[in-house]
Amino acid sequence: MARSTFDTLRALAIASQALGFILILTLETLMGDAARPWQGWTLAAMVAAALWIALVRLYRRNRARKALDRRRADLDDGD
Repeated sequence: MARSTFDTLRALAIASQALGFILILTLETLMGDAARPWQGWTLAAMVAAALWIALVRLYRRNRARKALDRRRADLDDGD
């Protein structure tokens, strides 16, 4: 099976962080000091998104590792 060179999770992580930073800067530009609470919430959402993406990546990696281990075990049993 050919592996795709495009990593969807990496693209999602980059896009979410870029969007968050743009939003933080836009809030500062439009609202001044009143933007601080909104910027905090934006930063919290960015961190939550990064943690979610990391967990999904870990889950997928572990699932692939278990599948590989099962295939290896099946091949060893067949010998």
